[in-house]
Amino acid sequence: MTTKGWWGKLLWIDLSRREAKQVEIDKNLLSSYVGGRGLAVRLLWDYTRPGIDPLSPENLLIVAIGPITGLPGPSTGKVVVAAKSPLTHGYGDGNLGSRTAVMLKKAGFDAVVFSGKSEKPSYVYIENDKVEINNADDLWGLDTFTAEKRLLERHGKDAGVLLIGPSGERKVKMATIISQMGRSGGRPGIGAVMGSKNLKAIVIRGTRDPPVDDLKSLRETAAKAYIEAKNKPAYPFWMRQGTMATIQWSQENSVLPTYNFSEGVFDESSGIDGFTMEKMKVSQRGCPNCNSICGNVVLDASGEESELDYENVAMLGSNIGLGDLKKVAQLNRLADMWGIDTIGLGSAIGFAIEASQKGFINEKMEWGDFPKILELAEDIALRRTKLGDDLAEGLVHASSVYGCEECAIHVKGLSVSAYDCHAAPGMALSYGVSSVGAHHKDAWVISWEVSHGRFTYSPEKAKKVLELQKIRGGFFENIVACRLPWVELGLELDWYVKLFNFATGLRWRLDDHMVVAERTLTLIRSYWVREYHAEGRTWNRKMDYPPVKWFTRPYTRGPLKGARLDPQKYDELLGYYYELLGWDHRGIPRASTLRRLGLGDVESTLGKMIELTN
Repeated sequence: MTTKGWWGKLLWIDLSRREAKQVEIDKNLLSSYVGGRGLAVRLLWDYTRPGIDPLSPENLLIVAIGPITGLPGPSTGKVVVAAKSPLTHGYGDGNLGSRTAVMLKKAGFDAVVFSGKSEKPSYVYIENDKVEINNADDLWGLDTFTAEKRLLERHGKDAGVLLIGPSGERKVKMATIISQMGRSGGRPGIGAVMGSKNLKAIVIRGTRDPPVDDLKSLRETAAKAYIEAKNKPAYPFWMRQGTMATIQWSQENSVLPTYNFSEGVFDESSGIDGFTMEKMKVSQRGCPNCNSICGNVVLDASGEESELDYENVAMLGSNIGLGDLKKVAQLNRLADMWGIDTIGLGSAIGFAIEASQKGFINEKMEWGDFPKILELAEDIALRRTKLGDDLAEGLVHASSVYGCEECAIHVKGLSVSAYDCHAAPGMALSYGVSSVGAHHKDAWVISWEVSHGRFTYSPEKAKKVLELQKIRGGFFENIVACRLPWVELGLELDWYVKLFNFATGLRWRLDDHMVVAERTLTLIRSYWVREYHAEGRTWNRKMDYPPVKWFTRPYTRGPLKGARLDPQKYDELLGYYYELLGWDHRGIPRASTLRRLGLGDVESTLGKMIELTN
C-alpha cells in the first residue's frame, strides 16, 4: 500500500517525562481506519488500559487529521480531537475548523498523541521536527481569545492554535477545545482532559510539502469542486444565513428545542432566526480552505463580536426561553471565551430552570431571565457556586443530586443537541446510537424524516440513520473534511472520493469508505462496552434510549400538540438498527461481526469480559 496522502507517522508527547518521539504508523492501520476518528479510536483501544479515569494522566489526548486534510479541496481545514470522555466515560471526540489542521499536515504528522501530565501549566510548540514544552504560567487563567492572541504574537499569525479556557483548566466536564476565537470542538469534555494534563495550548507550524500521489489532478479536481459548490442553487442563501436558517425551519416543523426540550415551537423564534441575524451581521468567518463560509458574526448585547450558528443560538435561545439574539450572542461569545460547550451550557441552564420551577432546586429561576441566566452560566463555567459546580459535572450528576430525571436531556451523559424529537423517532434514534452520545453530527436524519414521514418507526428509517452515520460520522470524520458542502449545498460525495484517490494513489470507491466507516462505528461501540464493563457497569440496550421526557411528556402546544415517542415502537426501531450492523439485542457487536470487520483482537478482548453472541 502507498503512504502517499499520509505521512505514516505520529508524534507522541509524554508530558510527564517531557519527552517527544516520532512513531511510525503501520500501513495496514492507515488503510483500515484512514485517519481522524478511525485512527483516534484505534489508538485509544490499543494504548489505554480498560477502565482508566478519564482525568488521570493515563488518558490520551489525540489530535488527528486525515489524508485529504489541509490539501486543496472544499473545507479540508478540519481536525479531530479525541480522548476517553470524562462526561460519558465512553469514547469522546470533536471536529473543529482550525489552521492547526493545515499546519499539522505541513509539520509532517498524521496525529499528535499526548500522554501523562505536565507538572506545571504548559503549552506545546511544534514546528516540523522541533518540539518544545513551554511554561504557560502567563497564559493560565486567561480566556481563549486573549491567550490565542498572545500565542499568535509570539509564534506568528499563521500558526495553528488549539487551546482551553478557564473551564478546561477547572476540568468542567463539558469543556471544549477552542481555535480561531470561536471554533469549538470536543463536546464530551475533551477540553477537561486537556486541562487535566496541565496543557493550556498546542501551537503548530509546518513548512513541509505533504506527500501527494497526483498533485496536478488533485488541484484541478479541487478547483472544479469549489466552482461546483458555488454553482449549487442553495449557495446564495447559504452564504447569507448559513446554519442560522435552521431556526425558522425548526420552528416551522416543531423541532426547535424550547423550554428544556419540552416543546418544539417558540413564540419569540423570529427574534433569534436567520433573518434577524442578517440585519445584525457585521462580518463572516470561515475555516481554512473553505468557500462555503458558515460563520456569521454579529455584535452582541455588550457590543462585542460573536460568531453564531444554529446549535448555539437554539440552545442558548429558545431552549432557555431567551428571544433576544444580542443577548444570546453574548452568552455564546462568553462560552467560547471560557471554553465551554454552548450546547451543554444551554442544556445545563435549561435543566436548572425547569428543576427550579418544579421545586427540585430552591433557587428561583425563570425562562428568559437574562441577568439570572448570565450569572448561572458563569457559575457553571467557573465552578463558582455549588449549583454551578454540580452542573459543571454534567446532567447525570446534576439529576442524581437534585432529582428531576425528566429534566436531564441527554444520552449516555452527553446533552442532546438542538433538535427536539417528540415527533421525530428517526432523529431520536440517531441521538440514541450516536458514537459520542447525543450529537447531531453523526446522523442528521431529521430533514429526511420530516419529508418522508416523521411518525413512522420503519426498518427504512433505521437504514437511513445508519447510512448517514457511515457518511457523516464515518467518511467525513475519517478523511477529515467538513460535511457542510455536501449536506447543505448538495456537493456530491464523489468529489471527496476523487480527492482521496489523487492524494493517496488508491482507487477506492465510496463503498470502500463505507466499510471503513462501519469498522470505525463498531470499534467505537466496542470501546464503550469495554469501558463500561471495566468500570463495573453492565451495557444494555437502554443505553441507546433518548431522553425519557420525549416518551412521557407530550407537546402541549403547536401544530403537533399531543405528540410524543412510543416506547415500544422505538424499541423495535432500535432493534432494526442493531440487525443492520450485526449487533446483538444488547447493542453489542456480535463475534461474527467483529471477525468480518477484521477486529479479531477486539473480539478476544471483549470475549474475556463478557459473553459475546456469535
